[in-house]
Amino acid sequence: MSTGIIVLIIIGVFLLALILYVIGVFNSLVGLKNLIRNAWAQIEVQLKRRHDLIPNLVETAKGYMTHERGTFEAVTKARAQATGAHTVNDISKAEGRLSEALSQFMVIVENYPELKANQNFLSLQEELTSTENRIAFARQAYNDQVLFFNNKVQMFPSNIIAGMFNYTLAESFELEDQKERVAPKVSFNQ
Repeated sequence: MSTGIIVLIIIGVFLLALILYVIGVFNSLVGLKNLIRNAWAQIEVQLKRRHDLIPNLVETAKGYMTHERGTFEAVTKARAQATGAHTVNDISKAEGRLSEALSQFMVIVENYPELKANQNFLSLQEELTSTENRIAFARQAYNDQVLFFNNKVQMFPSNIIAGMFNYTLAESFELEDQKERVAPKVSFNQ
């Protein structure tokens, strides 16, 4: 065999390895992007569940809390903003405002012992608490997928392939500000 043929074989093997590497990185980026979409869909399911529970909770409380119209309006407005948000950043901010409005609502509930004893209200409150936990879990799973994807997009040499195929960083679903990081303290003890 001549050296020219050996050089061509080496170049061919190198090009094949490079092509296989690019395909592998591209496929992993596609897979990670799909995992992010799936994780976001799980968040949306839980947010919808939360949004569906809130009107029932508010309606149950209205019968007992006749002087708290502003609180009901704040929760309703925050819910409307949350259901109307579309980007990860906007949803994150709107959900933060909704959490704050719900926290204020739950603090006011403490002043109504009859409401706190209402079985329907307690059931709705338990459902909402369960949903909040599911949202937190789904948000963590989503942010984990975003982290994996963003690492792949930013780290060398996969960042070159990500740039070639226009993959950009994904947004994390984060709390809007520090005061939301502390759960509200609600006590039903008199």
